[in-house]
Amino acid sequence: MLSHLMVSKYIDHLPIYRKLQMFTRQKIIIEDNTVNNWFKQGSNLIEPLFEAHERQVLQTKYLTVDETPIKVLDKTKKGTTHQGYYWVYYNTMSRQVLFKYQTGGVAEWPKETLKNYQGYLQIDRYAAYNQFDNVEGIIPLNSWAHARRKFIDAQSFDNAKATEVLTQIQLLYAVEKHCVENNYTQDEIKIYRQYHSVPLLATLHKILQIQLLNNLPKSPLGIALQYTLSRWDKLKVYLRDGNLRIDKNLIENSIGPVAIGRKNYLFAGNHEAAQRSAMLYSLFATCKLHNVNPV
Repeated sequence: MLSHLMVSKYIDHLPIYRKLQMFTRQKIIIEDNTVNNWFKQGSNLIEPLFEAHERQVLQTKYLTVDETPIKVLDKTKKGTTHQGYYWVYYNTMSRQVLFKYQTGGVAEWPKETLKNYQGYLQIDRYAAYNQFDNVEGIIPLNSWAHARRKFIDAQSFDNAKATEVLTQIQLLYAVEKHCVENNYTQDEIKIYRQYHSVPLLATLHKILQIQLLNNLPKSPLGIALQYTLSRWDKLKVYLRDGNLRIDKNLIENSIGPVAIGRKNYLFAGNHEAAQRSAMLYSLFATCKLHNVNPV
């Protein structure tokens, strides 16, 4: 029953009150408080597994990080909700996802989680990640998906110039697709990128620089150009290692279920419930990546 309720909520995105309504049609009456206590006790039993899972996720040389907000009821602020955050870490080598709930989006949280981390760290434009730029042993890299979105947004402002850039970015993705379809090893991917992606990037860099000279800096296209050029070195880091990916789409796909769930049950009841949710999201998202039955 407890497995069924947890999977219904976190994978099928059915609020618990709706499940209880379904049970009443079968003359099964279960109180909300009873289920809440089941969740607490069940989560306590799962916690050692989650702690082991967290250690495994962070034992890698390539970690992708993202964040997503979650509204949490706060007893100290009557009638309002607290803006909490799920920080999401993805071990690309073992394909394991770690959700960590924190009470805010401040930079101290990822710093604490990654205090012993050494390796590549794939991040986005969020200012909280700037602190890793000069940390010894950590090599930040950015995602081309974020740069690409900027130029998609700029198409309504200057379709010709934005499309010119997007066409070149698409060629970079075609290189990645070729490597995947041909099951290249990490060494083969690195070599193939050197022959194909490096010259494509050189051409793209020239296009960006020329366009920047002839565009208003605060226009949608100007913003896209400045965003990409200011992160150019981090956007090229993926060329160093065949294990590195061109973007963070895999981790963003892992966050997707949180967004769906958030629409269905709106917020977490308290900080403790938000932490329990992070634990279950971690395990269920990893189950999904490995085709493991979550029940």
